Amino acid sequence: MKKIIILLLGIFLISGCSCSKDENTLVMATEAGFAPYEYYENNEIVGVDVDIANEIAAAMGKELVIKDVAFDSIINEVKSGKADFGAAGISYSDERAEEVDFTINYTTSKQIVVVKEDSDITTADLDNLKIAVQLGSVGDTYVTKNYPNAQITRQKKYLAAIQDLLTDKVDCVVMDELPAIEMLKNNSGLKILDQELFTDSYGMIVKKGNTELLNAINEVLKKLLEEGKIEEFVIKHSEG
Repeated sequence: MKKIIILLLGIFLISGCSCSKDENTLVMATEAGFAPYEYYENNEIVGVDVDIANEIAAAMGKELVIKDVAFDSIINEVKSGKADFGAAGISYSDERAEEVDFTINYTTSKQIVVVKEDSDITTADLDNLKIAVQLGSVGDTYVTKNYPNAQITRQKKYLAAIQDLLTDKVDCVVMDELPAIEMLKNNSGLKILDQELFTDSYGMIVKKGNTELLNAINEVLKKLLEEGKIEEFVIKHSEG
């Protein structure tokens, strides 16, 4: 009987419960396949956003807890209260702002195109190509809106999109520049086109109406920006 109770308790904990989160913790939802912002190193999630989140947690006197979920699930994690805030290179959009509240922008990123090294594709050709994007990303939105004749493959992770390109399932990948640079370090035979598609800015998200947390995060972000710390974090996680 004791073993059965322990087993049931384990299942209950794994599947989650409706009980309140520990008030001493601050839960961040992210998608840890987005280096240098969040990625795994020695079985631990690290990155620019993690460094920032640790600063936020420290300022609030709380312990940071990180949840690794699919990118297109982050908003729901925050809306449902399963996470206090979300950070994963999340670009502001009017549609997203209807569901969650955004912090100030803390960094910018170029949206670029990755192709095979011997490819003669240019950004002018995209409307007739097979394009891989990350599901729910700003790149997904942009490609869907601007290239109606393209065949779009939507992957949960950028790594899967890059694999589609390497195996000739698609002609190119539209994604953020810094994660693309990191992925090309470990995937030879690819290149980034010189001409960017557009530049977007990243913010963090909180549940609608959670003004107290929003203001607390904004205060830390402003301080880190003024001190040049976020740029230091980017450089640190882009080395190698």
